[in-house]
Amino acid sequence: MKWSENLTGKQVRVLRGLGHHLSPKVMIGRQGITDHIIASAEAVLVTDELIKIKIVSNSEVDRQQAAVVIAEGTKSSIVQVLGKTILLYRENKDKKAAKKVQLP
Repeated sequence: MKWSENLTGKQVRVLRGLGHHLSPKVMIGRQGITDHIIASAEAVLVTDELIKIKIVSNSEVDRQQAAVVIAEGTKSSIVQVLGKTILLYRENKDKKAAKKVQLP
């Protein structure tokens, strides 16, 4: 699995804590990872910086591979892969400081 080298362990722990209460905003279904899935993840990352992606139970996508493909497609960092849930982070430098995810 390709983890981001630009996040420290402390930052990953903070992001995991913030991501715990998030609802999945992108769902990967039977079709697997399509251009539409990558575009959807990209759109959410622009507004939210931290995104939870869910792989539905009838999908035959490998969760580790899915995390890598989506992270590379969106140029984001893999924070966590737990069960069928993927947590990704990408800083948005254009966001106002008050609305950004605050990392240590």
